Amino acid sequence: MTQTISINNSQKLLIEPLSMPSRLLLGPGPSNAHPAVLQAINTPPVGHLDPAFFAVMDEIQSLLRYVWQTENSLTIAMSGTGTSAMEATIANVTEPGDVVLVGVIGYFGNRLVDMAGRYGADVRTITKSWGQVFSLDELRTALETHRPAILALVHAETSTGARQPLEGVGELCREFGCLLLVDTVTSLGGVPIFLDEWGVDLAYSCSQKGLSCPPGASPFTMSSRAWEKLQKRRTKVANFYLDMTLLSKYWGSDRIYHHTAPINMYYALREALRLLAEEGIENSWQRHQQNVEYLWQQLEDLGLTLHVEKEYRLPTLTTVRIPDGIDGKAIARQLLLEYGIEIGGGLGDLAGKVWRIGLMGFNSRKENVDRLVAALRQVLPK
Repeated sequence: MTQTISINNSQKLLIEPLSMPSRLLLGPGPSNAHPAVLQAINTPPVGHLDPAFFAVMDEIQSLLRYVWQTENSLTIAMSGTGTSAMEATIANVTEPGDVVLVGVIGYFGNRLVDMAGRYGADVRTITKSWGQVFSLDELRTALETHRPAILALVHAETSTGARQPLEGVGELCREFGCLLLVDTVTSLGGVPIFLDEWGVDLAYSCSQKGLSCPPGASPFTMSSRAWEKLQKRRTKVANFYLDMTLLSKYWGSDRIYHHTAPINMYYALREALRLLAEEGIENSWQRHQQNVEYLWQQLEDLGLTLHVEKEYRLPTLTTVRIPDGIDGKAIARQLLLEYGIEIGGGLGDLAGKVWRIGLMGFNSRKENVDRLVAALRQVLPK
């Protein structure tokens, strides 16, 4: 039912019920949420200090430990998008003057550099061309040179589609007495992750990619080594909202109020994690790999070139080089408006050079690949 309201004596605002187009979201995120997750988000809310809600929080923690393969006690969901969890990792263990070494292989490595600098860190960087990754020897040399308190790496670089190998990096960090901080935003749920086995001390992710949930509740985890550094701070955590010394009392047995949690978003995240556990995390990893290999073959059959070497490609996000003479933005817009399919463009060094195609969570299905490829056959010049 349409309603008219007055703003002032001369202006009136026409308000209609919300109506949004249906899209197949095959970009870098968000991806489409699972129908059961959308149903869960409609569950009537209870209070954020209700014992029934505390039970939901406990289940989220246990399920996150499972999908991340960690026993970390402090494993929670931040009330915010992935960027809030990203900043929480920096805010809690970084003090002014701390040397923070960031491995930059794309756009989100640069974001870590920006955040660490805002908290007063002495930020150092090592860089690779966008689409490449660091070797263990390169990381060892960097640790020897900079002797950081924290090494920050992006496991799944959303801007390039490259997967940074992490095997052995945690051992290096322990050898040099630093913490290992890892971005798993585009890998959690769809790419093999073994936080404890790899010796990762801090990690963060988001809800809207491999977990098939709308954005707004973001996984965060902290090891005992990171917690120890937090406890030895000389100064308070500069960000009240992200302070784990406070949040741990809300998520732990104390249940001390910190903020009003986004209750329905936690319902949705809990259901998304339950579905992932029901499928089995190894099965999810295998499904993503099988479907992306099918996508790669279909794209190459169209004559398109993939940006990242096969060994380091992500099963959740693929970067495709835009052929010479093709208007990449125009093709993406045509896919969206005529076929209802969203794909992403490039960021930073890859702006205008690649498309980014996501097959994440609920969207990682063969029929979605077929739908996209059929549309590309229609819109790409012969």
